[in-house]
Amino acid sequence: MKWMWVWFWESLGKSWFLWILFVINLLGTIYGFYWYKEQLASTEPAFLRVFVPDSPTGSGLFTLVLFTYIIGRSVPVLEALASITNFKYGVWAVAVIIAGWSLGNEIHWQDIMLMVSHTGMAVESALYARYYKLSWVPVGIAALWTLNNDFLDYVMYIHPWLPAELVPYTGVVGLCTVLLSLVSISLIWYLNTILTRNKV
Repeated sequence: MKWMWVWFWESLGKSWFLWILFVINLLGTIYGFYWYKEQLASTEPAFLRVFVPDSPTGSGLFTLVLFTYIIGRSVPVLEALASITNFKYGVWAVAVIIAGWSLGNEIHWQDIMLMVSHTGMAVESALYARYYKLSWVPVGIAALWTLNNDFLDYVMYIHPWLPAELVPYTGVVGLCTVLLSLVSISLIWYLNTILTRNKV
């Protein structure tokens, strides 16, 4: 089994593997924006719409990161924004779906699909942490964007629509979302620091 992990770990940086992930993330991002079509159409004022599609924005940014790796480039601010938001909203979506189930929401096949895809978002952000060229500046910019997005989501009420069972707990969800942002920022920074320092 060890050789399989070594092969997989080394494949992360290979062109063919990056292309596969690029296509998967691109298709997922397109579907994600389609998923938000009704909420985007109903959001006013219109300038807030850029902050509405949280998950597809995270996966879209990560898709761009994969493309920069394919062409042999590195953009630290993009890497910080993508890795933090992609990880955060991957975990967030899974947690919200499970919380909805625990409160009596019915299980649909779309929920399973969303859990699998969003788990993949979080995992890929962590797996590629050794490739990010991060410093305080890009991480700080990404942190400001992420926390500002939380503020707009739960003060301007443009957060992703929640299962009906969770609506009475929107304030709690908002608090947990901010905490998840802080965890995501810290985790990506930690993983990048440890993995690059040890040249894993």
